[in-house]
Amino acid sequence: MSAIHFCSMNTAVGLFAAVCTTVSYVPQLKKCWETGSAGDLSLKMFLILALGVATWIVYGFLQQDIVIIIANAVSLCLLLGILYFKLREHRKA
Repeated sequence: MSAIHFCSMNTAVGLFAAVCTTVSYVPQLKKCWETGSAGDLSLKMFLILALGVATWIVYGFLQQDIVIIIANAVSLCLLLGILYFKLREHRKA
């Protein structure tokens, strides 16, 4: 197997993983949007997760890996949407 084919396979696996993990936030954000509530979600967990995803973006820049950068940037945007609902509820309480 050539190095070019191997790199392409690595990129394909990375893209598949990125799509799966990024899309996984959509159902939760949709539920928050429809109900206006994020009551059962852990604020601390989502804050730590957002920090981790933001750090992955930095890592992507350091590695010059566009797949890591884009996937985590989209994930962070979706997470920020969920955090918006959670923080809005947290302030009301």
